Amino acid sequence: MGKQYWLVKQEPDAYSWQTFVADGQTAWTGVRNFQARNNLRAMKTGDLVLYYHSNVGKEVVGCASVAREAYPDPTATEGDWSCVDLIPHRPLAQPVTLDQLKADAQTQDLLLIRHTRLSVMPVSATAFRRIAELGKTRL
Repeated sequence: MGKQYWLVKQEPDAYSWQTFVADGQTAWTGVRNFQARNNLRAMKTGDLVLYYHSNVGKEVVGCASVAREAYPDPTATEGDWSCVDLIPHRPLAQPVTLDQLKADAQTQDLLLIRHTRLSVMPVSATAFRRIAELGKTRL
């Protein structure tokens, strides 16, 4: 299987893109939704991941890559939860807002728009390229 593309959501007040870049790597922990967990488990090393600021801003601000595939989430006290390690790849030159994504024919069908509570989701290669284009960034 070739490279896959993903989107993760995070409230910037909790863990912003800038903090992620300063840290240089993070374990994407705390996911407690089965569909999102299964998406984490499907991620492969080298897959690209759009970083979306939810709640405040509501915009794609950067791109990360998967550095370590799914392993047991160390923050889980019960249940079968997973996490992955992400490293920052590159910020978008211009953030891409939720309104832009809703209005664009190539991105208006994103799960981000249809399943607003899902925190980890796949993105088609076409939508990924379009988001990079809207963000004026070569990913």
